[in-house]
Amino acid sequence: MAHHGETSPELEQVVDRMHWVRIGQFGKVIQALKCDGVEQAVMLGGMKKTHLFSGVRPDFRAMTFFAKLKSWKDDQILRAIADDLEEEGITIRESTFGLSNLVVPEGTLTRREPSGKERDDVSYGWSIAKDVGRMDIGQCVVVKDRVIVAVEAVEGTDETIRRGARLARSGAVVVKCCKPQQDLRFDLPAVGPQTIDVMDEAKASVLALEAHKTIMLDREEMLAKAHQAGIAIIGIPDNLGADGCVTV
Repeated sequence: MAHHGETSPELEQVVDRMHWVRIGQFGKVIQALKCDGVEQAVMLGGMKKTHLFSGVRPDFRAMTFFAKLKSWKDDQILRAIADDLEEEGITIRESTFGLSNLVVPEGTLTRREPSGKERDDVSYGWSIAKDVGRMDIGQCVVVKDRVIVAVEAVEGTDETIRRGARLARSGAVVVKCCKPQQDLRFDLPAVGPQTIDVMDEAKASVLALEAHKTIMLDREEMLAKAHQAGIAIIGIPDNLGADGCVTV
């Protein structure tokens, strides 16, 4: 199921079938899945929440769905969509279904290790990122010298990094992790080569990701770019210490 303005048309070259819809055409999505005999589905890919303000073209099914929503928080919207699909006999699987090779492992993934100072920033940023996630605001923060210089909202990770870089100037640490209440069926953190391009442009130095719960796309290309830019990438488990900070 591909959304106009969001999904890459190149995907048509590697899938068996592709149905194009506009954001808000829930009825068309359900009809297409049922006509194809789909009983299980996976939610993958990002969608700009800002399109809710301008790009939605709701059909009758969507208007009925939106009328029942009690909150416009990401998690509640996605859970409601999943519940709606499951009522139609379409089970939503975890986002990592069949993609275990793309999940970020624990440890340092690059040749360069973060310095002690950078690890302190990771630890501090982690606790803040979890608090931000708990409030369902975003999944990413940018840190410099134990000061939060940017918090992700609807603009997405790339713009958060750019905004943080304007304040930090160089050497910023980017922390991206799951929300404490994360439903593993959707909205898992994801990174790729473009993330490194943005960090290189912003002169950021470390990317810290939650191990086992973050998707890394095009890993070889991403790591090659990180090596060239001197950026350290680490995967850290969610092991909180007594002070509420992650052990890095």
